[in-house]
Amino acid sequence: MSHAEHAPIAPQTPKIPTVRSFHGDDFVDNYEWLRAKDNPEVRSHLEAENAYADVVTADQGPLRERIFNEIKARTVETDLSVPARKRGWWYFTRTAEGSQYAIHSRVAATDTADLAADWTPPAIEAGVAIDGEQILLDGNQEAEGKPFFSLGGMAVSEDGNLLAYAQDNAGDERFTLRIKDLRTGELLPDEIENVFYGLVFSPDGTRVFYTVVDDSWRPHQIKAHTLGTDPATDTVIFQEDDAGMWLGFDLSADRTELLISIGNSEYSETLSLDLLDAQGTPRMLVSREHRILHSVDPVTLESGRAYVITHDREALNNMVSLLRADQVSLSYAQQRWETVIEHRDTVKVEGTAATATHLVISVRKDTTERIQVLPLAGLGTTAQQQAVEPAFDEELYTASLANAELEAPMIRLTYTSDFTPARVYDYTLADGTLTLRKQTPVNNYDPEKYRATREWATAEDGTKIPLTILRRADVSNDAPNPVLVYGYGSYEASMDPGFGIPRLSLLDRGVVFVIAHVRGGGEMGRAWYLDGKKLTKKNTFTDFVDATKHLIDTGWADPARIVALGGSAGGLLMGAVANLAPQLYAGIIAQVPFVDALTSILDPELPLSALEWEEWGNPIEDAEVYDYMKSYSPYENVAALPYPKIAAVTSLNDTRVLYVEPAKWVAKLREETTGSAPIVMKIEMDGGHGGASGRYEGWKTRAWDYAFALDTLGLNPADG
Repeated sequence: MSHAEHAPIAPQTPKIPTVRSFHGDDFVDNYEWLRAKDNPEVRSHLEAENAYADVVTADQGPLRERIFNEIKARTVETDLSVPARKRGWWYFTRTAEGSQYAIHSRVAATDTADLAADWTPPAIEAGVAIDGEQILLDGNQEAEGKPFFSLGGMAVSEDGNLLAYAQDNAGDERFTLRIKDLRTGELLPDEIENVFYGLVFSPDGTRVFYTVVDDSWRPHQIKAHTLGTDPATDTVIFQEDDAGMWLGFDLSADRTELLISIGNSEYSETLSLDLLDAQGTPRMLVSREHRILHSVDPVTLESGRAYVITHDREALNNMVSLLRADQVSLSYAQQRWETVIEHRDTVKVEGTAATATHLVISVRKDTTERIQVLPLAGLGTTAQQQAVEPAFDEELYTASLANAELEAPMIRLTYTSDFTPARVYDYTLADGTLTLRKQTPVNNYDPEKYRATREWATAEDGTKIPLTILRRADVSNDAPNPVLVYGYGSYEASMDPGFGIPRLSLLDRGVVFVIAHVRGGGEMGRAWYLDGKKLTKKNTFTDFVDATKHLIDTGWADPARIVALGGSAGGLLMGAVANLAPQLYAGIIAQVPFVDALTSILDPELPLSALEWEEWGNPIEDAEVYDYMKSYSPYENVAALPYPKIAAVTSLNDTRVLYVEPAKWVAKLREETTGSAPIVMKIEMDGGHGGASGRYEGWKTRAWDYAFALDTLGLNPADG
């Protein structure tokens, strides 16, 4: 066992009672005072928590170092992406050994009479000087001397002369927008603080569109900045005042329309701004009044302009319809929505994209994401052709659209599976040819040494829960194994097959890595999500517990050696299962955990709280929602139980899940636990929701988590 059992006494968290009163219920909260981020006593307490975590996990240090070095050794550090063509340039990123961040570059494209040749990416090699390369942005230079670095968006003007980019140096996802003249390399005087994700130039390059968040960190304004003017005079293109709605925008494939989207997890609205009209104002395409969750892609057909709409109008798993431009001005009841893809109970349509000749459809079938391609000719009529799906060999894989340029004769796809490093394909639209452009190189790796299989656990109510079982090829359930179970289960997010180098360090030590695809995610279609949100949220938690029991019952898991892992909303899952079934787990790792969910959602002034009402319900207005949330929210339900080893990992500047949630949770756990296992909190003092920035720091964070898991599973060589 680890020497953690002999660690010094954990930080003592003073109790300063505050009372939260809703619906006749008074909840006494002794640790709410930890929310005062700038209070020196709070800072001192957080530093004490870090110091305690360092002492408790000190003997994991060598193991962390080994895992970090294994990740580093397997990673081909000097690498580059497959160039992607946009207008007259090939854009790519490259990384160099010893550097934390990517370098964004481009080289000029050539145009000949051979369209296929013009769209074939140039042959460039990692580590070799690239003739004609122009560096747009070097993340390493931008990050120099700063505690944190992240990009929130990049855009190049249509003429290729200007670069707009947004940079975050704190981790709070509030970015500074700058404009660079790519002809001279000089920054323009235009600089705008506190912008959000997403940037778009107007077609003439004189304006930049961006979003702004309000005090609750909700994007609520789309603004246009005219180059050379005072940002204080920037025009508000659209403002959304409903605290429960998220605002964003996309650019149409032909780059003539700005598509403004407003929505939550249950319904949405889309407006269009004509970018060719400097005086234009947004016009309504699909109103929120109709309570349809949808997305829109403009296309140009032989018959004229039209809008491809992916929607859930009488279609739980979505269908695809065509709304011709001349129908937009009609009332909703009069509009004719022509069916392109019918609703199917077994296939979820995720969305579409368009080129000049084809529609690309992202679907989820048999739990995984794949791509289908449909010619625009005859779309929405009896002449419409059948959609074609590129075929791949593996059963469990993820095929996604990476790029679809309007004028391109091919689309760019990415492909991966749990043991197939990412591949990049070009799919020729005319004949369906798949051309492999790259497979991500990995050092010291043989995919034949590993296996990924699907099993189905049975929930208490009879529901079948898909599990992904990852392990070394020589590991089976003939004898029980150490197991790490991962789960998320919220926001209709799917945990799709995908290769990860860090995970190999667990598998190589004999750990079975299991992904529990619990309700609340999107793996099994829209109904799977709806059966794990609001007043059915507890299904997410009980599914995870039932999945764990399945692993024990089928011989995969040693009952004494199971660790659970989840982050953000998956951290809420970790907190809930800790209360539901602490005896099943030797340890729990909760990353940026949403463990004080009810307190947060009861305060609409907190970041994103009002937006969460469509996911969890509104406990302010609805007593039933309040009671239901209080019955599972981890913080309120900590009790006198034998909690296992627990690590809460968080960041001081996280705006999505505030550090105070795990800080309070850890204090309450220590107060109530009847066990002797250590409970620690590791807090990144210069990071955001994703932790510290930079790839090496990211590897160190993963190594910390995995070393904690291995130590808990009895696989730390320091234990002797």
